[in-house]
Amino acid sequence: MAELIDGKSVAEDVVRRVKALVAELTEKGGRQPGLAVVIVGEDPASQVYVASKSRTAKECGFHSVQHTLPAETSEPDLLKIIGQLNADPAINGILVQLPLPGHIDAGKVIQTIAPEKDVDGFHFINVGKLGTGELETAFVPCTPAGSMLLIERVRGKDLSGLNAVVVGRSNIVGKPMANLLLAANCTVTIAHSRTRDLPALARTADILVAAVGRPEMVRGDWVKPGATVIDVGINRIAAPEKSEGKARLVGDVEFAEAAKAAGAITPVPGGVGPMTIAMLMANTLASAYLAAGLKRPSF
Repeated sequence: MAELIDGKSVAEDVVRRVKALVAELTEKGGRQPGLAVVIVGEDPASQVYVASKSRTAKECGFHSVQHTLPAETSEPDLLKIIGQLNADPAINGILVQLPLPGHIDAGKVIQTIAPEKDVDGFHFINVGKLGTGELETAFVPCTPAGSMLLIERVRGKDLSGLNAVVVGRSNIVGKPMANLLLAANCTVTIAHSRTRDLPALARTADILVAAVGRPEMVRGDWVKPGATVIDVGINRIAAPEKSEGKARLVGDVEFAEAAKAAGAITPVPGGVGPMTIAMLMANTLASAYLAAGLKRPSF
């Protein structure tokens, strides 16, 4: 059976290191890192995510600010708040929780965030920096950044000579994941819904990243023996065995099958999921370091 990649444990390591570095920074007279989270409306899942992010920020010793706005908030009013946060030296990271209500242009909102405070890594400047390998000052989206850290825990930082296949081409996960793997000297292929003979392509991968949002699509016979499998998917499916109306979480990989072939694999839940908030904290700390003229810490 494959080695289980424990994302919860690695995420706890990241948060502990962020907490220690924040204490070190403030003891030397540096400014306390600040994270502002903005949520518009009352989407239940968003409420849970935002509460978790704010709680972890406080645990890390951050100055934590939350703007909870009604669903009818206008786009100009939201942009005004972002402008104020851009200008606030006490804030290093700005996160606008998605999805936004339909009357607000999410793309416009994201591009209004100052690139140096864009700890979600979605601003075009950060996308461009990642695409051109400028990793010292780029902010990378948190899920691929966390996935990359899990890969490094198994394979090391230099992935020269390894083949990577990323299944999924989203701007949030697939494309930034491919760029991170390229920066680590992998030979990278991005696969998607139009890819021919996807199972055969997947079998060439020493590192296989599944990020398509289709429950258990990647089967065990898609996995090269000994491969490192990173399952980014979180899907809720019916679980009649638990009782009528119950559900369970699964990834984009059929775990039981894939674990027989893989060398290492992330579970769902408990794999990539916990890394996302941990890397948000790491990005906010990095923003504070860069704002102070310091080299960003590594994880």
